[in-house]
Amino acid sequence: MNELSLPVADGPVAALPTTFVVAAADAGLRLDHFLTGKYPEHTRSALNKLIVASQVLVDGCHVKAGYRLREQETVTVVLPTPEPPDLTPEKIEFSVLHEDAHILVINKPPGLVVHPAGGHRSGTLVHGLLHLCRELPAADAGRPGIVHRLDKDTSGVMLVAKTEIALRVLMADFKDRKIHKTYHALLLRCPRENEGRVSSSIGRHPVDRKKMAVRPVHGKHAATNWRLLERFTNGWGWAEIEIETGRTHQIRVHMASIKSPVAGDALYGGGVDRHAVIRPLRQMLHASTLRFRHPVSGEALRCTAPLAEDMQQVLAALRRSQGVGA
Repeated sequence: MNELSLPVADGPVAALPTTFVVAAADAGLRLDHFLTGKYPEHTRSALNKLIVASQVLVDGCHVKAGYRLREQETVTVVLPTPEPPDLTPEKIEFSVLHEDAHILVINKPPGLVVHPAGGHRSGTLVHGLLHLCRELPAADAGRPGIVHRLDKDTSGVMLVAKTEIALRVLMADFKDRKIHKTYHALLLRCPRENEGRVSSSIGRHPVDRKKMAVRPVHGKHAATNWRLLERFTNGWGWAEIEIETGRTHQIRVHMASIKSPVAGDALYGGGVDRHAVIRPLRQMLHASTLRFRHPVSGEALRCTAPLAEDMQQVLAALRRSQGVGA
């Protein structure tokens, strides 16, 4: 899929149009489904409003949301200019694992959104970081200091850049896979083997904008290594997971693809019956450890975040249920 920006006339504009050329694999898709895949951060209703308002054209013509696209057609989209996020510092609770002049390592609690986005304009980790540090280098608008993310309901260790040089080096190190990440997860169903590796490309789900999916053709390479540490009598498992890549929802998608979804992860098949004795209220996934070299000194660092209290409680209950001391 080729993507390019179209030239526009001089003067103020709402936004710069973007044109997509329909690939063979996308031929036959409804226009609204096509747009949902390209703009997962927007709701389908918002994209439909753009179509109705002729802000989306196919080969220069206004069409309906249900129009079936053909190969090599051009889809031109003009999105409204987003309002800049309000980055007023706020006091947000999180613990600091390491801090120096260039970096900050924190333990993100579950339920905390990392940066402002649709529906979360305040109360994010970024707002809390600015309350703590006041000034942070901006990688993108609304994401100062952020070099990687965790999902809202995933807890654990996160690395933040406090200076421009740290930001540049850490972003390059993440891209070059020089930063090693270890997670722990409770799995709803144990794999048959005690360890394994999943190497399946991941991309945006073709229909559901909230999900990622294994997509051999349209996805990006992703690899996950897992090792089962404990098996419980209810079929659950306690696993250590290391990721070689850092795709959105990678662990959740990969473990679900081998029929061992993260417990509590309803989006990917890990939902627990509401009548179950042990019922986590969020996905039981924790970023335990980051191993990396300091972006300025080069010192080898290892930062580990203790499990969130709710995850400790679920794990202890599982161990008690089979007579293992917590």
